[in-house]
Amino acid sequence: MKYVDLERQYRRIQQDIDTGIKAVLEHGKYINGPEVAQLETRLAQTAGTAHAIGCANGTDALVLALMALDIGPGHAVIVPTFTFFATAEAVRLVGAVPVFVDIDERSYNIDPAAIEKAIASHSEAGGPDLKAIITVDLFGLPADYDAISDIASSQGLYLIEDGAQSFGGSLGGRMACSFGDIATTSFFPAKPLGCYGDGGALFTPNDDLAEVIRSLRQHGQGKDKYNNVRIGMNSRLDSLQAAVLNGKLSVFTEEIEARNAVADRYTEALSETFVTPLIPSGYRSAWAQYTIRSRGKSREFFQGQLKEAGIPTAVYYATPLHLQPAFADFSSGAGACPVAEQVSAEVFSLPMHPYLEDAEVTRVIDALLAAA
Repeated sequence: MKYVDLERQYRRIQQDIDTGIKAVLEHGKYINGPEVAQLETRLAQTAGTAHAIGCANGTDALVLALMALDIGPGHAVIVPTFTFFATAEAVRLVGAVPVFVDIDERSYNIDPAAIEKAIASHSEAGGPDLKAIITVDLFGLPADYDAISDIASSQGLYLIEDGAQSFGGSLGGRMACSFGDIATTSFFPAKPLGCYGDGGALFTPNDDLAEVIRSLRQHGQGKDKYNNVRIGMNSRLDSLQAAVLNGKLSVFTEEIEARNAVADRYTEALSETFVTPLIPSGYRSAWAQYTIRSRGKSREFFQGQLKEAGIPTAVYYATPLHLQPAFADFSSGAGACPVAEQVSAEVFSLPMHPYLEDAEVTRVIDALLAAA
């Protein structure tokens, strides 16, 4: 059994993928070929926003978002502490300071009440000018945008949605990557929508921001590639990766349905024995990960039992960002975010992809219940 099985997906859509790649090889427009424009149109339609702009990877997408909003030295940005390193790394890459915030214990997403507390504490301490909130739609579940949007609006802060794991999810009928001033996502191969290398995208309803982002991703380009109107970066999504993503979009809706079906089976069987993911009313997860917490026995015990049964697991994330050595100068240390610190010692994730067979899901469930 594989944790994520890209081979099964490829076998299903092999003709679409091979045809798309062959077309790029034949026309030779490897950068900004027609596949990129086609993909951007389809991504914007899927997310339900005006603009989608491809880039080289999800980390660059975050950096480009911050650059487009003129966030840099002398500024601070609120980020959740329980997420992948890149969320806060992007803040430091533009010279701003991350302000780490705790999470909600059940959703694993940034806690709106903790955001308000962090804003008040930051103001009292007289730190760098607070400019934005970066949310993270962790494991595929959109953050609480009803509450967080109100906070950002009342405080005059930009809102950036890190949707690296949530493309395909939704909240109240709105699709992930349609919230905030700018949203970003990643097309790392294991994501719900992944390419065969690195790739990313930004989304915005704002025409002016979209124009700036398109310029920034290509060396600050103006009217042509030899006219540069700002300092940017080289972060383009190449045509081959766009071709792969166009092929995968043809089955993406069905795959999100299949992910939810797997998640429903896990939850129904495991919720009385383990702490299973909470999906609030009106939310739909893209299920980038299916993450549980053990009751009583350690996660290492359960991971060991599953490994003996030939079942892979993963841990996302073992160390909150405020305890990472790279952020030591920007953290109050252990105890600053107690929920994330507890959760990070307990969580582990089960195999999750759209091509898990019923027998495989049963095998995972049976192994966990036997170990409990």
